[in-house]
Amino acid sequence: MAGSGERAARTRDRLAALLADASAAVLGTAGGRAAGVYLRSGTPDVLRLAVLAGLPGPLFRAWWRLHADRPFPVADAYRLGGPVVLSNATETMRRYPQFAAGLPFPLGSAHVPVPGGTRPLGVLTVLCPASPDTGDELFDRGLLVRLAEGLGAELLGLAGGDEDAVRWDEAPVCVRPPPGRTARPAVGRFSWDPATSLVRADDRLHALLGRDPGALAGTADALADALAPAEAHRILAALRDTAAGRPPAAPLSLRARDGTPRLLDLWAADAPAVTGVVVDAGPAAFAEEAADPLPQGVLCLDRLGLIVYANPAAARLVGRSREWLLGRALWDALPWLTGPPYDDHLRAALLAPEPVCFHARRPAGDQGGPGAGDWLAVSVHPGTDLLTCTLVPASRMDPATGPAPGAHPEQGAEPDDRSMAPLYRPIALAIALTDAVTARQVSAVVVRELLPAFGGRRLAIYLLQERRLHLAWETGFPRGFLDPFEGVGLDTRIPGVETLTTGRPLFFESMAQLGAAYPGLALDAEVGARAFLPLIASGRPVGSCILGFDRPRGFSAQERTVLTALAGLIAHAMERARRYDSEAALARGLQEALLPRRLSAHPGVETAGRYLPGTQGMDVGGDWYDVVESGDGLALVIGDVQGHGVQAAATMGQLRSAVRAFALGDRPPDEVLSGTNHLLIDLDPGQFASCCCLRLDPATGRTLIARAGHLPPLLRCPDGRTRVLDVPGGVVLGVDPHARYPVTELVLEPDAILALYTDGLVERPGADIDEGIAALRLALAKAGAAAGRRGGTGARSLAAVADRLTGTARLAADRPDDVALLLAARHAPPSVPGRHGHRPAPAHGP
Repeated sequence: MAGSGERAARTRDRLAALLADASAAVLGTAGGRAAGVYLRSGTPDVLRLAVLAGLPGPLFRAWWRLHADRPFPVADAYRLGGPVVLSNATETMRRYPQFAAGLPFPLGSAHVPVPGGTRPLGVLTVLCPASPDTGDELFDRGLLVRLAEGLGAELLGLAGGDEDAVRWDEAPVCVRPPPGRTARPAVGRFSWDPATSLVRADDRLHALLGRDPGALAGTADALADALAPAEAHRILAALRDTAAGRPPAAPLSLRARDGTPRLLDLWAADAPAVTGVVVDAGPAAFAEEAADPLPQGVLCLDRLGLIVYANPAAARLVGRSREWLLGRALWDALPWLTGPPYDDHLRAALLAPEPVCFHARRPAGDQGGPGAGDWLAVSVHPGTDLLTCTLVPASRMDPATGPAPGAHPEQGAEPDDRSMAPLYRPIALAIALTDAVTARQVSAVVVRELLPAFGGRRLAIYLLQERRLHLAWETGFPRGFLDPFEGVGLDTRIPGVETLTTGRPLFFESMAQLGAAYPGLALDAEVGARAFLPLIASGRPVGSCILGFDRPRGFSAQERTVLTALAGLIAHAMERARRYDSEAALARGLQEALLPRRLSAHPGVETAGRYLPGTQGMDVGGDWYDVVESGDGLALVIGDVQGHGVQAAATMGQLRSAVRAFALGDRPPDEVLSGTNHLLIDLDPGQFASCCCLRLDPATGRTLIARAGHLPPLLRCPDGRTRVLDVPGGVVLGVDPHARYPVTELVLEPDAILALYTDGLVERPGADIDEGIAALRLALAKAGAAAGRRGGTGARSLAAVADRLTGTARLAADRPDDVALLLAARHAPPSVPGRHGHRPAPAHGP
């Protein structure tokens, strides 16, 4: 939310509370396992996860930030403005392979835009376990839409109706499932000083007891009354015994005022002070008590990853006291049990219905004690509100319940270094790279996918050209720092060159280590680590990739292997992109050669044409325009051949030649289209084309227009009114040999502007084409007015109008289709006799 200072903080807190309530409502009414809300951020086209309900935020950090153009269901729901519902994993893989690669679990999901004013404020998303044959009944689509609409209205109300003020730029707020669910685990901590009788409680305990932070009176009596008033005497006695060095042998089982079961565990951390943990786990609490005497270790986590129970065996196996474990997040208490690949297992247990089993090694240096350095067999059993983890020494595993053959860790194997968390899935990068066809797109994918996954902050990609390395893409480096390395030869002794010439990746754990290996090498101010990766495709050198980290770090053998494999993927994608760039440049050159280098001129008519090739895919298109002298007038033509590729461009060239031939004979536009239609049918290229043809008499302004399945022209009148011309049309060319093309007649007034265009200028994904035409009509009105202020609609100003109308398309990084535009404006200079009545005298000057 926009703002600053104390008022902004209050607004942010209100926003967070609103989002938390909305997410909890989704879980309570829509039956989901987890829910979240993405909102716009301060970065254009970037959505940020504002709230996450039912899942621990650290495990899902890779999904905190999402660009609106990514092929993900959240992005599509936001961009297209409609719900995206994926009932099962099969449908998810079919429609969103990158999303499925990141969460490869049997789940269904629904993603519903949160409506705002002119565009969505964000997206409400809900996840739920699903079987392969689950159908559309998994989610109540209408209910989710109503919840999203209600959230949108509340967000706009909080922002005072200013939709641009609704944004989120912080880490997500993680909330627990709603209290109406069974077995809602919660835990809070406190400390008691027997000398003063003062109690200090954390915010979680206040929340568990339903008190505002700081509202709990700071005495042992007040604490006992808040926990279980009917059993206050037991609580106070246990506190006194613990302070005297006689803590209870087991947690106390208590009943709250409303009958809710609670556990109270006490210990003297720093005698005589007493530390306590209160666990409110509903009926599950007493089930956990039964696990105390079990020989295998048992840990229970709530859905935010907080340890709410640990039996003595678990405490012994992990080398920590159970008092220390309770109330701590798993990744803080047992960091060696998190990170790759364990995060994937935990995500699976949170999102999928089946238990997961894996091995983990407790590092030898972790607190010492029994079992240090040993492998543990870990099983995680999912539940609606709790995850139950069992820990067994791998050497004592029951073969009947052990892992599959070959899964047992080798004795003496080195523990994984999981400082890079999460470990990136090569398949996710491979899938993302399949959609990248240019070198720029490949580089953008690497920045978007690779850097966040490995915690990198800087990246540079160099490509080899004529035995020299040239910078193709960089991000994060100081301005100008890489300039001295541009165009270096393969005989230069720098790591970016040597990694390519030797084919070996180079890893430096600190900048000091890099400087020692390459004395005199210019180093930036960063003190972190560096990885130099060779880009080699099919044995051919392509270039090198440099990854920069903001702090010193080591690289395990597993990390080096993964990074080297990813470099191979990048190299193949870059090689493919370079071929595309050269082939596309050649194809576009051929295509542009088929377009007129200059338009036929007439002293009474000014014209301007623009053509922009599409940038997506490997093929060229078939859009064209032309202006042909036709008797005393001009014929204006625009067309679009169906499809893309060399065949479409060849057909376009044939049609352009045919139209010119018919128009040069001074035929009316309906005959031009009929003749071209018969020719295309005789050629039988297996393609059809749309076309709009008109004949303009410059002396009178009389204009005859015929359409063959093409978009209607636009007309801007001299007074500024702009409209879509109602021109009846026939079918597209190349389909019906008996097609007829009705002619519409109008008078083009002096200084009016006539606009012909192809669909690439007005089509937008997910939007109706009429909306695009309306937007172009409005742009023509504004551009024509600007041209008029500059002095009429002469050649210079009409060209400026064409530039304004195609400006957005020209700046777009990805154009899915070709764009063609043809403008014409008639003037009324003094007339002189001509062959057919009066014809305008030659115009002088610009």
